[in-house]
Amino acid sequence: MTTREETGAFGPQSPLPPLPEDWERCLVVAAHPDDIEYGAASAVARWTAQGKRVTYLLATRGEAGIDALHPAEAGPLREAEERAGAREVGVDTVEFLDHRDGVVEYGLDLRRDIVRAMRRHRPEVVVTGAFSVRMVAGVTHQADHRAVGLAALDAARDAGNRWIFPELADEGLEPWGDVRLVCMAGPERPTHAVDVTGEPLERGIASLSAHVEYTRGLGEQSFEPRPFLTWAARMGGSALGVEAAVLFDVHHLAFEGRPPAPRRARPRPAAGIRARS
Repeated sequence: MTTREETGAFGPQSPLPPLPEDWERCLVVAAHPDDIEYGAASAVARWTAQGKRVTYLLATRGEAGIDALHPAEAGPLREAEERAGAREVGVDTVEFLDHRDGVVEYGLDLRRDIVRAMRRHRPEVVVTGAFSVRMVAGVTHQADHRAVGLAALDAARDAGNRWIFPELADEGLEPWGDVRLVCMAGPERPTHAVDVTGEPLERGIASLSAHVEYTRGLGEQSFEPRPFLTWAARMGGSALGVEAAVLFDVHHLAFEGRPPAPRRARPRPAAGIRARS
């Protein structure tokens, strides 16, 4: 059995393959404002600099995230910080689903809401958070993160099936079955990496730095974005053989090229006849 000491806190020390970048549109699905900024935003900065279109979809407005602020105050504040952070990495479109922060439930309503967004934005790649109980470095995942990550993975397939949520056709939303990859950020066991050395990391730091009130509201758990993200990206960089990287667990929803042909069964010899070797 592989141990965390063998793999390192942020994934395997042996090189990981780079995440494929032969696509144009990406939808990032997260539970709360600031979730994307803990690393994935640096990858987003790289992609928008390449001319790719990236859209953010947030399940909640993060209204339960600041202990000293009532949700009615915290929600609009955190929404504004998320929009400001998105602009730092070249993202103009940020949408909110208004599920209740802290008690997001995995289920048909959440899946339908994400499918609706996928059919409108027609992404080839979906980025979301890992839905495992444990995340990077063995840290236990928060409940909303797990619900949203799994719902996003399932919605990526639902979006292409016209008989799942057929009521969306009444909204003029035709099926979209061209999501190729679903990339889980912050995984316990990564499979791919994105080089964010230099400008992408700098822009990712600026993106997290936009969450001023949220970071301040963490109290004793507060941190400075620059040293934290630099440390995390350098740990990830060792898995790609670069200075700084963001790691993902990538789910492929379709074969690359034609699927492998099934092996044909050899015909059985007739009774009483011995097959030749």
